[in-house]
Amino acid sequence: MATITNQATLSYGGNILTSNIVTGELVEVLTGSKTALPQTYRRGETVTYIITVQNSGTTPVTGVTISDNLGAYSFNTTTLTPAAYVDGSLLYYVNGNLSATPAVTAGPPLSVTGLTVPAGGNITLVYQAKLNENAPLATGSTVTNTATISGTGIATPVALTETVTAAEALDLSISKAMCPATVTENGQITYTVTVENYGNRAAVAADNIVISDTFDPVLNPLSATFNGTAWTEGTQYTYSPANGQFSSAAGAVTVPAATYTRNPTTGAYSVVPGVSVLTITGTV
Repeated sequence: MATITNQATLSYGGNILTSNIVTGELVEVLTGSKTALPQTYRRGETVTYIITVQNSGTTPVTGVTISDNLGAYSFNTTTLTPAAYVDGSLLYYVNGNLSATPAVTAGPPLSVTGLTVPAGGNITLVYQAKLNENAPLATGSTVTNTATISGTGIATPVALTETVTAAEALDLSISKAMCPATVTENGQITYTVTVENYGNRAAVAADNIVISDTFDPVLNPLSATFNGTAWTEGTQYTYSPANGQFSSAAGAVTVPAATYTRNPTTGAYSVVPGVSVLTITGTV
């Protein structure tokens, strides 16, 4: 709702008179809302945005454009965009009914044009944006993007803002190496299992991470170290030489959190994962 003020001026014979000031209210017929799903994000994830525009007037509002800055923010002397529109993801609903997709410009900013909001009705846009290297990942970081509703007949563009927060979470990967690649019978072989954590929090004992493996041929005898420290069978791991089944004890595996660095020139974030290494050595 906006306030209207107006005053008239009368000029005659070198005299200038002003009228009283009249005031009124301009009631906006378009209102909107914007929601992100989920409300948190992780590295490289996709966020779904839902924008609904309601027309409380008695006539349709045509020529409407909805634009989204996709979280754009200033860095040094440039503007960075932490998300990119996912091509083909837009769904368009008129009064709850799926309709033909309007004209979309991926941007940034994302722009959807040629929309009509029916009298006493609503339109809804559902679309996805994928986070990129410009999105901060440390705990508590946020991405805020603003959608703007504008067009002919809309006196004041309507701004809709939504914020998503970096999830405090693990982001683990596992890889395995064997040395030597060729081993003779009754020879010794070493398996190296590397666990990397791209998440912004450490994996702790309470996460109950378990590494399991089945060795064929079986290893006998077998020894295990974790990050260079010898493990004790029955405490940190179990192993059956009868069938080659190995399993770490729940909580024995921990992994540091990742660290995030920012390029001072481009503003892009890079990730150095936290790493833990389980080494298993045995005779085949």
